[in-house]
Amino acid sequence: MLLRRTFMGALGAAALLGQPTIAQDELFIPLVSKGFQHQFWQAVQAGAEQAAAEEGVRITFEGPDNETMVDRQIDMLAAALANSPAAIGFAALDSQAAIPLLRQAADAGIPVVAFDSGVDSDIPVTTATTDNRAAAALAADKMAELIGGSGTVAVVAHDQTSRTGIDRRDGFLDQIAANYPEIEVVTVQYGQGDQLQSTEVAKAILVANPDLDGMFGTNEGSAIGVVNAVRELGTQGVTIIGYDSGKAQTDAIRDGLMAGAITQNPVGIGYETVKAAVAATKGQDLPAVIDTGFYYYDQSNIDNAEIQAVLYD
Repeated sequence: MLLRRTFMGALGAAALLGQPTIAQDELFIPLVSKGFQHQFWQAVQAGAEQAAAEEGVRITFEGPDNETMVDRQIDMLAAALANSPAAIGFAALDSQAAIPLLRQAADAGIPVVAFDSGVDSDIPVTTATTDNRAAAALAADKMAELIGGSGTVAVVAHDQTSRTGIDRRDGFLDQIAANYPEIEVVTVQYGQGDQLQSTEVAKAILVANPDLDGMFGTNEGSAIGVVNAVRELGTQGVTIIGYDSGKAQTDAIRDGLMAGAITQNPVGIGYETVKAAVAATKGQDLPAVIDTGFYYYDQSNIDNAEIQAVLYD
């Protein structure tokens, strides 16, 4: 549901949340992320802070307690905009809910840089993100290779509202449908990116499908939920492919419980978001998408320098 907000409402939200008023002459760029519960977002923040130091600008970085709190994220966005920032970075939990507020920002001359998860709009001047459809397609290829090109698989996705949730789910499903006719996706379930909820979802899938060959988890919380479910149930023979690379996932790969995973470049996402925001304040042209890259890693390459540089465990 689209949420209608005004800058008067934004000012009220700022007071409610206790946001400080920013000096008019200070170049201020707030970033509103999808959450803080994953190591991924801590790495994004590190990249953003690196770019801010290089550019000599002030940033803030915040997000709701978990990735189900769309209304809370909208309040954070409103509060950030109430401080009249030079530009703003936004990673949408819902690809449509924030559009009215972002439109007001654009109308006020505040450039919007989307990061990680974009919005269904041309309002952002650019989006710094992983090519999530291509990355999930690679995950599908690796799954097919590991299970011998036939069998049954399931997907535990983090949501069906964010751009990342949609693209990773569909990238995997479309690649399987187009290239692996002997692989059946028996179900797609949603755990909201939460480890505990994803664990319960994955356990239910495993109980209902005792002969399942593989499972794909579309983000850090989803993938760890699958790992936890397999471990708790003592399930054997299920190939697990994950997405992201927090410590629990890298440990699971080193231990052989998870076959492999896609890692993004979260430090690069944060870094490019702030760089793009500064460029936008200067009126510089930006590409529609800044592709920050992705890699597949497993036991064979996890210690390679190229992979180590983009892990965030």
